[in-house]
Amino acid sequence: MSASTEPKDSPTGWVNDHIKQYLDSGGADGHDWRGTSTLLLTVTGRKSGTRHRTALIYRKVGDDYVIVASKGGAPQHPQWFFNLEADPDVTVQVKDDVFAGRARVTTGEERARLWPLMVEVWPDYANYQTRTDREIPVVAIERV
Repeated sequence: MSASTEPKDSPTGWVNDHIKQYLDSGGADGHDWRGTSTLLLTVTGRKSGTRHRTALIYRKVGDDYVIVASKGGAPQHPQWFFNLEADPDVTVQVKDDVFAGRARVTTGEERARLWPLMVEVWPDYANYQTRTDREIPVVAIERV
């Protein structure tokens, strides 16, 4: 599937509205959200090949953009995470800056270092972790 194909936005109503606001304003509206910062992440569907876009909280750590696959503490990872695992080549938009990225799921000491930094920017992540037996993934995205 062509990289120029328009992505399919999240079907979740409020997330879809957030994406539209972000896109329509070049990130001027939507980047700053409820006291934190968000980016738009586009991944390729592992089965369909369709590009999917969602809005996620992030934190810049060094050169990486760090995101969390929390899904509010649901028992399963969000679909975007499974797609990212299958194809780590992603597109990211931060404000009006759109760029190619390569994602990696952090583990061990790196995850242990990044998790509290993400809880710092969105304290509910700690609550989400108490709702599930799965370890909530922390993903680092490098600009390529």
